[in-house]
Amino acid sequence: MDKQLLKEINHLHAQICGGLADPKRIAILYAIAEKPLSVTELTDVLEMPQATVSRNLKILRERGMVVAKRQGPNIYYSLGDKRIIRALDLLREVLADDLSKRSAMAEALG
Repeated sequence: MDKQLLKEINHLHAQICGGLADPKRIAILYAIAEKPLSVTELTDVLEMPQATVSRNLKILRERGMVVAKRQGPNIYYSLGDKRIIRALDLLREVLADDLSKRSAMAEALG
């Protein structure tokens, strides 16, 4: 495989997977999927400390997964690309299928 292509693949993988590596970040993405929310709104919806939400938004923003837009004194966060939710939903389906298979195997053995 071309070294430059491999380098680009590794970079993209690190960017996307790094952004999704924490369940809190995934929860933030789902929370803003319907409409943009401020940090305060996110802390209320997700029941997370403001520092946690802010830290994870920074990571998501650096990876282009969320965008920030100032409206008056507040900053509202929205998805950088709506396809990220489709990708997360697909991953959840894969995990659910895997759990079902494992459960069926465990029942068969037990």
